Amino acid sequence: MATIYSHKDANVRKTWFLFTGFLGVVIALGWVISQYYGDPSILLFAVIFSTVMSLVSYWYSDKIVLSMAHAKEVDLKANPELYRIVENLAITAGLPMPKLYIVPEAQLNAFATGRDPKHAVVAVTEGLLAKLDKTELEGVLAHEMSHIGNRDILVNTMAVILVGFISLVADMFMRSIFWGSGNRDREGGGGAIAIIGLALAILAPISATLLQLAISRRRESLADASGALLTRYPRGLASALEKIARDVTPMRRARNTTAHLWIDDPFTGQQRTAWWHKAFMTHPPIEERIRALREMSLGG
Repeated sequence: MATIYSHKDANVRKTWFLFTGFLGVVIALGWVISQYYGDPSILLFAVIFSTVMSLVSYWYSDKIVLSMAHAKEVDLKANPELYRIVENLAITAGLPMPKLYIVPEAQLNAFATGRDPKHAVVAVTEGLLAKLDKTELEGVLAHEMSHIGNRDILVNTMAVILVGFISLVADMFMRSIFWGSGNRDREGGGGAIAIIGLALAILAPISATLLQLAISRRRESLADASGALLTRYPRGLASALEKIARDVTPMRRARNTTAHLWIDDPFTGQQRTAWWHKAFMTHPPIEERIRALREMSLGG
């Protein structure tokens, strides 16, 4: 499986890109806020706090994501079938056995998280376990194991925390512009700074969302292909994706910040209110993914 999982260096670069981009956006936002309020210490605080947030996201983002999903850990005794399937896939892929979690959602979905293969987690929804047969479930789990093997999980998970932080800071600054006093008249440039700050506060979440796409749609397609090679049965994942595509059960705790982690868009069956979720889709169309897997089956 070494030929399948040969993207470690590329994902190390993506991780540093995410760190650097996040730091750059926060520094720019911090500089504007410090100019607006006439307090240089705000910029220093922004740099220190963004560095701390980067470290927190590296070490604890998986725990935060699992908490957001209300996921519960399971072991061999609690769910032997799930455990054995993942264990066999881990042995075949030459990967450590990840921790397993079940998410109390009826929607058919799954995700992987963690900072590296030794600290990886695979989570599946109750709906997925209830409605997929063994070969379909194996296909989905192989897809998630491929995200672990391809080193996608660190950047994917860190993006949840970093993007959320940038969006929160931008929102707080926008509110301060409209409701706070600031230093609007400082040397006659306060109005210009306020306009720049407002523009940056609007653009920062968009920039952060673009950082969230550091793992592009191609990574989902790659995980599909790697997972199919892992099981040597592309039809299993293709059939699972067909059931997932037909499932219109809404996810109760769907969030834009974590949407890219799931095997399919968790907003299925819901009214999308966030326009950036439409503009920056993190998954390829599921019909294209199914077609590619079917072509692999025919080719094999």
